[in-house]
Amino acid sequence: MECARFMANPVGRGVRIAAGIALIASGLFAAFGFATVVLVAVGAVAFLAGAVNFCLLAPLLHAPNGISRWRVGAESPG
Repeated sequence: MECARFMANPVGRGVRIAAGIALIASGLFAAFGFATVVLVAVGAVAFLAGAVNFCLLAPLLHAPNGISRWRVGAESPG
């Protein structure tokens, strides 16, 4: 759950966006063929997840999908 909490804060969001951009760039400039398609697709998913602030690990970790509840300074539910 710590990973999901990290991804919910602004630094985690920035990490997802930066990783997405890096994967897209490496796919476009360093890879060839099928590897290009895979890297660009994975990079686009990571970038979009960061852009809309959705953590793909949340369902796997049984964390709430509305991960914005864990943002720093957010009120606790209940």
